[in-house]
Amino acid sequence: MGAGTQSPSAGSSTDYSGVVGEVLDVDGLLADPAIRIVVCCGAGGVGKTTTAAAIGLRAAEVHGRRTVVLTIDPARRLAQSMGLSELDNTPRQVKGIDGENGGELHAMMLDMKRTFDEVVQQHTTPQRAAEIFANPFYQAMSSTFAGTQEYMAMEKLGQLRSADEWDLIVVDTPPSRSALDFLDAPARLSRFLDGRMLRMLLAPARSGGRSMFSLVTASFGLFSRTVQKVLGAQLLTDLSGFVAALDSMFGGFRQRADETYRILQDPQTAFLLVAAPERDAVREAAYFAERLVAERMPLAGLVLNRMHRSEVTGLPAEESEAAADELDAAGENQLTAGALRIHANLVRQTEREQRVAATFTDAFPAVPAVSVTAQPADVHDVDGLRTIGALLA
Repeated sequence: MGAGTQSPSAGSSTDYSGVVGEVLDVDGLLADPAIRIVVCCGAGGVGKTTTAAAIGLRAAEVHGRRTVVLTIDPARRLAQSMGLSELDNTPRQVKGIDGENGGELHAMMLDMKRTFDEVVQQHTTPQRAAEIFANPFYQAMSSTFAGTQEYMAMEKLGQLRSADEWDLIVVDTPPSRSALDFLDAPARLSRFLDGRMLRMLLAPARSGGRSMFSLVTASFGLFSRTVQKVLGAQLLTDLSGFVAALDSMFGGFRQRADETYRILQDPQTAFLLVAAPERDAVREAAYFAERLVAERMPLAGLVLNRMHRSEVTGLPAEESEAAADELDAAGENQLTAGALRIHANLVRQTEREQRVAATFTDAFPAVPAVSVTAQPADVHDVDGLRTIGALLA
Protein backbone atom coordinates (compact mmCIF):
# COMPACT_ATOMS: atom_id res chain seq x y z
CA MET A 1 0.00 0.00 0.00
CA GLY A 2 1.60 3.23 -1.08
CA ALA A 3 1.28 6.58 0.64
CA GLY A 4 -1.76 8.47 -0.53
CA THR A 5 -3.76 5.34 -1.28
CA GLN A 6 -7.42 5.93 -0.56
CA SER A 7 -8.93 3.51 1.89
CA PRO A 8 -12.17 1.89 0.83
CA SER A 9 -14.97 2.11 3.33
CA ALA A 10 -15.33 -0.50 6.04
CA GLY A 11 -17.28 -3.47 4.84
CA SER A 12 -15.65 -3.46 1.40
CA SER A 13 -14.46 -6.71 -0.10
CA THR A 14 -11.84 -4.95 -2.22
CA ASP A 15 -8.36 -6.46 -2.37
CA TYR A 16 -6.45 -4.07 -0.12
CA SER A 17 -2.75 -4.98 -0.12
CA GLY A 18 -3.44 -8.58 0.73
CA VAL A 19 -6.37 -7.98 3.08
CA VAL A 20 -9.68 -9.28 1.78
CA GLY A 21 -12.77 -8.46 3.78
CA GLU A 22 -13.71 -5.61 6.06
CA VAL A 23 -11.09 -2.85 6.14
CA LEU A 24 -10.04 -1.30 9.43
CA ASP A 25 -10.80 2.44 9.59
CA VAL A 26 -7.87 3.58 11.73
CA ASP A 27 -8.65 7.28 11.36
CA GLY A 28 -12.24 6.70 12.39
CA LEU A 29 -11.00 4.89 15.49
CA LEU A 30 -8.54 7.63 16.46
CA ALA A 31 -11.05 10.43 15.83
CA ASP A 32 -13.70 8.87 18.07
CA PRO A 33 -13.70 10.76 21.41
CA ALA A 34 -15.35 7.77 23.06
CA ILE A 35 -12.17 5.72 22.49
CA ARG A 36 -9.79 6.55 25.33
CA ILE A 37 -7.38 3.59 25.21
CA VAL A 38 -5.81 1.72 22.29
CA VAL A 39 -3.88 -1.44 23.19
CA CYS A 40 -1.47 -2.77 20.58
CA CYS A 41 -0.79 -6.43 21.18
CA GLY A 42 0.77 -9.38 19.40
CA ALA A 43 3.86 -11.53 19.33
CA GLY A 44 7.32 -10.03 19.77
CA GLY A 45 9.12 -8.56 16.77
CA VAL A 46 6.05 -7.73 14.67
CA GLY A 47 6.25 -3.94 14.91
CA LYS A 48 4.01 -3.24 17.90
CA THR A 49 6.18 -0.38 19.16
CA THR A 50 6.32 1.34 15.77
CA THR A 51 2.57 0.84 15.27
CA ALA A 52 1.79 2.28 18.71
CA ALA A 53 4.03 5.29 18.12
CA ALA A 54 2.60 5.94 14.64
CA ILE A 55 -0.95 5.72 15.98
CA GLY A 56 -0.15 8.08 18.85
CA LEU A 57 1.49 10.60 16.50
CA ARG A 58 -1.43 10.52 14.06
CA ALA A 59 -3.97 10.91 16.89
CA ALA A 60 -2.15 14.04 18.07
CA GLU A 61 -1.35 15.64 14.70
CA VAL A 62 -4.37 14.75 12.58
CA HIS A 63 -7.10 14.43 15.18
CA GLY A 64 -5.96 16.99 17.76
CA ARG A 65 -5.95 14.61 20.71
CA ARG A 66 -3.78 14.91 23.82
CA THR A 67 -2.10 11.53 23.58
CA VAL A 68 0.37 9.52 25.63
CA VAL A 69 2.15 6.41 24.35
CA LEU A 70 3.19 3.89 27.00
CA THR A 71 5.85 1.51 25.74
CA ILE A 72 7.52 -1.45 27.39
CA ASP A 73 10.20 -1.61 24.70
CA PRO A 74 13.63 -2.18 26.28
CA ALA A 75 15.39 -1.43 22.97
CA ARG A 76 14.38 2.24 23.33
CA ARG A 77 13.38 2.45 19.65
CA LEU A 78 10.42 4.65 20.53
CA ALA A 79 12.58 7.29 22.21
CA GLN A 80 14.93 7.40 19.24
CA SER A 81 12.14 7.65 16.67
CA MET A 82 10.56 10.55 18.58
CA GLY A 83 13.80 12.46 18.92
CA LEU A 84 14.00 11.96 22.69
CA SER A 85 17.29 11.16 24.38
CA GLU A 86 15.56 8.79 26.73
CA LEU A 87 12.19 7.72 28.12
CA ASP A 88 11.36 6.93 31.71
CA ASN A 89 8.39 6.29 33.96
CA THR A 90 7.07 9.85 33.54
CA PRO A 91 5.41 11.07 30.30
CA ARG A 92 7.68 13.35 28.25
CA GLN A 93 6.29 15.68 25.60
CA VAL A 94 7.47 15.01 22.06
CA LYS A 95 8.65 18.21 20.38
CA GLY A 96 8.41 19.04 16.72
CA ILE A 97 4.99 17.58 16.00
CA ASP A 98 2.29 19.48 14.13
CA GLY A 99 0.05 20.67 16.93
CA GLU A 100 -2.12 23.02 14.86
CA ASN A 101 -5.20 21.01 15.80
CA GLY A 102 -4.38 21.39 19.48
CA GLY A 103 -3.01 17.89 19.84
CA GLU A 104 -0.05 16.91 21.98
CA LEU A 105 2.05 13.78 22.02
CA HIS A 106 3.75 12.46 25.13
CA ALA A 107 5.69 9.23 25.52
CA MET A 108 6.97 7.13 28.39
CA MET A 109 8.65 3.79 28.95
CA LEU A 110 7.56 1.53 31.78
CA ASP A 111 10.10 1.22 34.58
CA MET A 112 8.90 -1.98 36.20
CA LYS A 113 10.66 -1.56 39.56
CA ARG A 114 9.88 2.13 39.88
CA THR A 115 6.21 1.46 39.20
CA PHE A 116 6.19 -1.28 41.85
CA ASP A 117 7.87 1.16 44.27
CA GLU A 118 5.23 3.79 43.50
CA VAL A 119 2.46 1.30 44.23
CA VAL A 120 4.04 0.43 47.58
CA GLN A 121 4.49 4.10 48.51
CA GLN A 122 0.92 4.97 47.57
CA HIS A 123 -0.70 2.19 49.54
CA THR A 124 1.27 1.86 52.77
CA THR A 125 3.00 3.96 55.41
CA PRO A 126 6.53 5.34 54.89
CA GLN A 127 7.88 3.04 57.61
CA ARG A 128 6.29 -0.06 56.09
CA ALA A 129 7.43 1.01 52.62
CA ALA A 130 11.02 1.27 53.86
CA GLU A 131 10.78 -2.27 55.29
CA ILE A 132 9.46 -3.59 51.99
CA PHE A 133 12.12 -1.83 49.89
CA ALA A 134 14.89 -3.28 52.09
CA ASN A 135 13.59 -6.82 51.81
CA PRO A 136 15.75 -8.98 49.50
CA PHE A 137 12.74 -10.91 48.24
CA TYR A 138 11.00 -7.68 47.22
CA GLN A 139 14.14 -6.45 45.48
CA ALA A 140 14.20 -9.65 43.41
CA MET A 141 10.45 -9.80 42.78
CA SER A 142 10.16 -6.16 41.71
CA SER A 143 12.87 -6.66 39.08
CA THR A 144 12.69 -10.22 37.82
CA PHE A 145 9.57 -12.05 39.04
CA ALA A 146 7.75 -13.72 36.14
CA GLY A 147 4.73 -11.66 35.18
CA THR A 148 5.75 -8.56 37.16
CA GLN A 149 6.42 -6.54 34.00
CA GLU A 150 3.01 -7.34 32.54
CA TYR A 151 1.28 -6.68 35.86
CA MET A 152 3.05 -3.35 36.30
CA ALA A 153 2.06 -2.39 32.75
CA MET A 154 -1.54 -2.90 33.89
CA GLU A 155 -0.85 -0.84 37.03
CA LYS A 156 0.62 2.01 34.99
CA LEU A 157 -2.31 1.92 32.57
CA GLY A 158 -4.67 2.16 35.53
CA GLN A 159 -2.72 5.15 36.89
CA LEU A 160 -2.78 6.97 33.56
CA ARG A 161 -6.49 6.37 33.10
CA SER A 162 -7.43 7.45 36.63
CA ALA A 163 -5.48 10.71 36.19
CA ASP A 164 -7.99 11.61 33.45
CA GLU A 165 -5.63 14.07 31.73
CA TRP A 166 -5.29 12.21 28.42
CA ASP A 167 -7.69 12.10 25.50
CA LEU A 168 -6.04 8.89 24.33
CA ILE A 169 -3.66 6.37 25.91
CA VAL A 170 -1.82 4.07 23.48
CA VAL A 171 -0.27 0.99 25.06
CA ASP A 172 2.55 -0.98 23.48
CA THR A 173 2.28 -4.29 25.31
CA PRO A 174 5.38 -6.09 26.65
CA PRO A 175 7.56 -8.12 24.28
CA SER A 176 6.51 -11.34 25.99
CA ARG A 177 6.99 -14.85 24.68
CA SER A 178 3.22 -14.93 24.45
CA ALA A 179 1.00 -11.92 23.82
CA LEU A 180 -1.49 -13.46 26.23
CA ASP A 181 0.89 -12.74 29.14
CA PHE A 182 -0.42 -9.17 29.24
CA LEU A 183 -3.93 -10.40 30.03
CA ASP A 184 -2.84 -13.30 32.23
CA ALA A 185 -0.46 -11.40 34.53
CA PRO A 186 -3.10 -9.99 36.95
CA ALA A 187 -4.69 -13.42 37.40
CA ARG A 188 -1.26 -15.01 37.92
CA LEU A 189 -0.35 -12.46 40.57
CA SER A 190 -3.70 -12.98 42.29
CA ARG A 191 -3.11 -16.75 42.35
CA PHE A 192 0.34 -16.12 43.82
CA LEU A 193 -1.07 -13.83 46.50
CA ASP A 194 -3.87 -16.27 47.28
CA GLY A 195 -1.60 -19.32 47.23
CA ARG A 196 -1.46 -21.82 50.07
CA MET A 197 2.21 -21.11 50.70
CA LEU A 198 1.67 -17.38 51.20
CA ARG A 199 -1.37 -17.92 53.37
CA MET A 200 0.70 -20.13 55.65
CA LEU A 201 3.57 -17.66 55.66
CA LEU A 202 1.13 -14.96 56.76
CA ALA A 203 0.03 -17.01 59.76
CA PRO A 204 2.95 -15.94 62.01
CA ALA A 205 2.45 -12.24 61.33
CA ARG A 206 -1.28 -12.52 61.94
CA SER A 207 -0.75 -14.40 65.19
CA GLY A 208 1.27 -11.70 66.88
CA GLY A 209 4.49 -11.48 64.95
CA ARG A 210 6.15 -14.62 66.27
CA SER A 211 8.94 -16.03 64.16
CA MET A 212 7.67 -18.60 61.72
CA PHE A 213 10.34 -21.01 62.92
CA SER A 214 8.94 -20.87 66.46
CA LEU A 215 5.68 -22.29 65.24
CA VAL A 216 5.85 -26.02 65.89
CA THR A 217 2.25 -26.91 65.36
CA ALA A 218 1.69 -30.08 63.39
CA SER A 219 -0.10 -28.18 60.66
CA PHE A 220 2.70 -25.71 60.06
CA GLY A 221 5.87 -27.32 61.32
CA LEU A 222 6.09 -29.96 58.62
CA PHE A 223 5.37 -27.40 55.92
CA SER A 224 7.99 -25.01 57.30
CA ARG A 225 10.67 -27.68 57.48
CA THR A 226 9.90 -28.91 53.98
CA VAL A 227 9.97 -25.45 52.43
CA GLN A 228 13.12 -24.58 54.38
CA LYS A 229 14.89 -27.57 52.82
CA VAL A 230 13.86 -26.45 49.35
CA LEU A 231 14.38 -22.70 49.65
CA GLY A 232 16.90 -22.33 52.42
CA ALA A 233 16.38 -20.67 55.79
CA GLN A 234 17.47 -17.14 54.79
CA LEU A 235 15.34 -17.01 51.66
CA LEU A 236 12.36 -18.32 53.60
CA THR A 237 12.93 -15.68 56.29
CA ASP A 238 13.11 -12.96 53.61
CA LEU A 239 9.95 -14.28 51.98
CA SER A 240 8.11 -14.40 55.29
CA GLY A 241 9.11 -10.81 56.06
CA PHE A 242 8.09 -9.68 52.61
CA VAL A 243 4.69 -11.34 52.90
CA ALA A 244 4.10 -9.89 56.35
CA ALA A 245 5.05 -6.39 55.20
CA LEU A 246 2.85 -6.59 52.10
CA ASP A 247 -0.09 -8.23 53.85
CA SER A 248 -2.17 -5.05 54.02
CA MET A 249 -1.58 -4.39 50.31
CA PHE A 250 -2.61 -7.76 48.90
CA GLY A 251 -6.26 -6.85 48.64
CA GLY A 252 -5.32 -3.61 46.90
CA PHE A 253 -3.34 -5.47 44.25
CA ARG A 254 -6.32 -7.63 43.43
CA GLN A 255 -8.78 -4.74 43.53
CA ARG A 256 -6.73 -2.60 41.13
CA ALA A 257 -6.13 -5.55 38.82
CA ASP A 258 -9.88 -6.15 38.71
CA GLU A 259 -10.55 -2.47 38.03
CA THR A 260 -8.03 -2.34 35.18
CA TYR A 261 -9.47 -5.53 33.74
CA ARG A 262 -12.91 -3.93 33.69
CA ILE A 263 -11.43 -0.90 31.90
CA LEU A 264 -10.05 -3.26 29.25
CA GLN A 265 -13.54 -4.69 28.79
CA ASP A 266 -15.14 -1.26 28.45
CA PRO A 267 -16.10 0.15 25.02
CA GLN A 268 -13.68 3.04 25.71
CA THR A 269 -10.87 0.57 24.97
CA ALA A 270 -9.90 -0.74 21.54
CA PHE A 271 -7.52 -3.66 21.05
CA LEU A 272 -5.44 -3.70 17.89
CA LEU A 273 -3.78 -7.00 17.04
CA VAL A 274 -0.44 -6.49 15.32
CA ALA A 275 1.13 -9.26 13.26
CA ALA A 276 3.65 -9.83 10.51
CA PRO A 277 2.83 -12.18 7.60
CA GLU A 278 4.50 -15.12 9.35
CA ARG A 279 2.71 -18.23 10.52
CA ASP A 280 3.73 -17.98 14.18
CA ALA A 281 2.83 -14.29 14.42
CA VAL A 282 -0.56 -14.77 12.76
CA ARG A 283 -1.24 -17.83 14.91
CA GLU A 284 -0.45 -15.78 18.02
CA ALA A 285 -2.82 -13.06 16.84
CA ALA A 286 -5.54 -15.67 16.36
CA TYR A 287 -5.01 -17.01 19.90
CA PHE A 288 -5.29 -13.48 21.23
CA ALA A 289 -8.43 -12.79 19.20
CA GLU A 290 -10.06 -15.90 20.64
CA ARG A 291 -9.13 -14.80 24.14
CA LEU A 292 -10.47 -11.27 23.63
CA VAL A 293 -13.76 -12.66 22.38
CA ALA A 294 -13.97 -15.04 25.35
CA GLU A 295 -13.20 -12.21 27.80
CA ARG A 296 -15.67 -9.84 26.11
CA MET A 297 -12.95 -7.31 25.33
CA PRO A 298 -13.38 -4.92 22.36
CA LEU A 299 -11.29 -6.12 19.43
CA ALA A 300 -11.05 -3.25 16.94
CA GLY A 301 -9.03 -4.95 14.23
CA LEU A 302 -5.83 -6.45 12.87
CA VAL A 303 -2.75 -4.60 11.59
CA LEU A 304 -0.60 -6.66 9.22
CA ASN A 305 2.89 -5.18 9.08
CA ARG A 306 5.63 -5.70 6.49
CA MET A 307 3.39 -6.92 3.70
CA HIS A 308 4.81 -7.01 0.17
CA ARG A 309 3.12 -6.23 -3.11
CA SER A 310 4.03 -5.77 -6.76
CA GLU A 311 3.13 -2.62 -8.64
CA VAL A 312 3.08 -4.67 -11.85
CA THR A 313 -0.33 -6.33 -12.04
CA GLY A 314 -1.45 -8.91 -14.55
CA LEU A 315 1.92 -10.66 -14.89
CA PRO A 316 1.88 -13.98 -12.99
CA ALA A 317 5.11 -15.39 -11.57
CA GLU A 318 5.11 -18.34 -13.97
CA GLU A 319 4.82 -16.14 -17.05
CA SER A 320 7.48 -13.78 -15.77
CA GLU A 321 9.89 -16.63 -15.14
CA ALA A 322 9.16 -18.22 -18.53
CA ALA A 323 9.90 -14.92 -20.28
CA ALA A 324 13.17 -14.66 -18.36
CA ASP A 325 14.13 -18.19 -19.45
CA GLU A 326 13.48 -17.30 -23.09
CA LEU A 327 15.69 -14.24 -22.86
CA ASP A 328 18.43 -16.30 -21.22
CA ALA A 329 18.22 -18.95 -23.93
CA ALA A 330 18.52 -16.27 -26.61
CA GLY A 331 21.40 -14.64 -24.81
CA GLU A 332 19.61 -11.31 -24.89
CA ASN A 333 18.56 -8.61 -22.42
CA GLN A 334 20.09 -10.12 -19.29
CA LEU A 335 19.06 -7.07 -17.28
CA THR A 336 15.44 -7.56 -18.32
CA ALA A 337 15.63 -11.26 -17.52
CA GLY A 338 16.93 -10.44 -14.03
CA ALA A 339 14.12 -7.94 -13.46
CA LEU A 340 11.54 -10.53 -14.55
CA ARG A 341 12.92 -13.05 -12.05
CA ILE A 342 12.85 -10.46 -9.27
CA HIS A 343 9.23 -9.78 -10.17
CA ALA A 344 8.42 -13.52 -10.10
CA ASN A 345 9.98 -13.88 -6.63
CA LEU A 346 8.09 -10.84 -5.36
CA VAL A 347 4.78 -12.17 -6.69
CA ARG A 348 5.37 -15.52 -5.01
CA GLN A 349 6.28 -13.82 -1.73
CA THR A 350 3.16 -11.66 -1.95
CA GLU A 351 0.96 -14.69 -2.61
CA ARG A 352 2.56 -16.59 0.26
CA GLU A 353 1.99 -13.68 2.66
CA GLN A 354 -1.62 -13.36 1.55
CA ARG A 355 -2.20 -17.07 2.22
CA VAL A 356 -0.73 -16.70 5.71
CA ALA A 357 -2.86 -13.60 6.40
CA ALA A 358 -5.94 -15.44 5.16
CA THR A 359 -5.60 -17.99 7.97
CA PHE A 360 -6.63 -15.15 10.29
CA THR A 361 -9.11 -13.30 8.10
CA ASP A 362 -10.89 -16.52 7.16
CA ALA A 363 -11.19 -17.52 10.83
CA PHE A 364 -12.34 -14.02 11.92
CA PRO A 365 -14.19 -12.55 8.93
CA ALA A 366 -15.91 -9.93 11.11
CA VAL A 367 -12.60 -8.48 12.36
CA PRO A 368 -11.52 -5.58 10.11
CA ALA A 369 -7.90 -5.53 8.99
CA VAL A 370 -5.40 -3.18 7.39
CA SER A 371 -1.94 -3.86 6.02
CA VAL A 372 1.24 -1.80 6.00
CA THR A 373 3.68 -2.26 3.13
CA ALA A 374 7.19 -3.34 4.09
CA GLN A 375 9.48 -0.31 4.26
CA PRO A 376 12.96 -0.18 2.75
CA ALA A 377 14.50 0.82 6.11
CA ASP A 378 13.63 0.74 9.79
CA VAL A 379 11.64 3.65 11.16
CA HIS A 380 13.99 5.89 13.11
CA ASP A 381 12.38 9.35 13.22
CA VAL A 382 9.08 11.23 13.38
CA ASP A 383 8.82 11.45 9.59
CA GLY A 384 9.04 7.67 9.41
CA LEU A 385 6.26 7.40 11.98
CA ARG A 386 4.14 9.81 9.92
CA THR A 387 4.63 7.57 6.91
CA ILE A 388 3.48 4.50 8.84
CA GLY A 389 0.51 6.43 10.20
CA ALA A 390 -0.50 7.45 6.67
CA LEU A 391 -0.22 3.83 5.49
CA LEU A 392 -2.39 2.69 8.39
CA ALA A 393 -5.00 5.30 7.53
